Amino acid sequence: MSDPEQPAAAPRHARAADAPAGDVLAGQESAGHVPGVHVPAGHVPPAHAADSQASGGGHALALDVGGTGIKAGLVTRDGRLTRTWRRATRIERGPQAVIDTIADFAAELVDEAAAEGTPVAAAGFALPGIIDERTGVGVFSATVGWRDVPFRDLLGARLAVPVAIGHDVRAGGVAEARIGAGRGSARFVFLPLGTSIGGAIMIDGVPNLGPHGMGGEFGHIVVRPGGLPCGCGLHGCLAQYSSAGAVAARYAAAAGTANTGALDVAARLATGDPVARRIWDEAVDVLADALLTTAALLDPDRVVIGGGLAEAGDTLMRPLAEALGAKATYHVLPELVTAELGDLAGCLGAGLLAWDLVPGDSMPGDSAP
Repeated sequence: MSDPEQPAAAPRHARAADAPAGDVLAGQESAGHVPGVHVPAGHVPPAHAADSQASGGGHALALDVGGTGIKAGLVTRDGRLTRTWRRATRIERGPQAVIDTIADFAAELVDEAAAEGTPVAAAGFALPGIIDERTGVGVFSATVGWRDVPFRDLLGARLAVPVAIGHDVRAGGVAEARIGAGRGSARFVFLPLGTSIGGAIMIDGVPNLGPHGMGGEFGHIVVRPGGLPCGCGLHGCLAQYSSAGAVAARYAAAAGTANTGALDVAARLATGDPVARRIWDEAVDVLADALLTTAALLDPDRVVIGGGLAEAGDTLMRPLAEALGAKATYHVLPELVTAELGDLAGCLGAGLLAWDLVPGDSMPGDSAP
């Protein structure tokens, strides 16, 4: 999950954070042209909504709510994004203002889609914090500050369409399972290494939540007992070493520089920067320990690594695979792959969850709850 909060990295979407709350950002932006996002072959969105209607028909509205910005899009049943928008979350205004922004933004987009002849069949929302997906309640978000918000009822009444409520990371796991790097895997772990570390245990395309809805808290595996303090109250959690936020924050503190992001730390490796090397190597080593534990407990056939740290590519993946291989004894190690859907995974997943509420032919690989 994305809460409790962890060390903050530099915002990836500064333009959203700086925009007025009412501004719609990047309207009609094709997912194939979003920097840093790879859309797999066969899933590049068409140029016009009418094209997608001809190829399968209809749209779900999807919103992925983050601490900095809200990503929204129109998603076809087969997982194509035909339009995307972004709006600033502006959490400094308080939780009720953020809730109102989510509802207002969604209502505006439903009306806009209807006016353009592409009515919305359902809506999906990927939300941060502790989410009860069975009841559609946002139980708690440390990032935004809300508690026990009945999002499904509230948004369903406002939008007058079926509404799916999902956790942001698990929604991303659904998207990677159906149209991304998890395709073809019956049992994989989705591990986004972002501001913190979330996680989803994906079995037959569905997140395995456990009986209390808390499954997948990989960021709070204690990998260095007695180590760095974590916002959850423990010490030595994975997120304090191997998240993009932790790498950036630890480098800035050790080097006495501004926090410029984990990818800048990765770039400094090529210059021989000893502080960058120490921080990066420890992040890789700690992550390898966590993945070894994951292999022992869950025996996944694949680990899909996403988030900001995964954007380092081979700079992360090669030493990680080597470290994991060196530590293994009896373990059958999972395949390590980078996520394919980038920062739009949560938005796509929210759209796919919305489509699960609409009767019709399912996509290959669909596993509706």
